[in-house]
Amino acid sequence: MKVVVDMNKCQDHGQCVFAAPDVFSMDDDGRLLFVPDPDDALREEVEEAADVCPLQAIRIED
Repeated sequence: MKVVVDMNKCQDHGQCVFAAPDVFSMDDDGRLLFVPDPDDALREEVEEAADVCPLQAIRIED
C-alpha cells in the first residue's frame, strides 16, 4: 500500500492524525507528516483517514 497526499489540497486540518496516528502526524509547525508506505495492517486506519479528510487530499494506491 502506498499513501499519497496532495499537499496542494491539504490544509493541515489534522483529521487524518486522529484516524491513523501511526501513519499521519503534525510537525512542530503544524504541517502534515506521513508515512508513504505503511504496513498493510494499517489499511483500515488509512482508509478512515482518507474518508475523514475534509478536502479529500489522501489517496491510497496498491
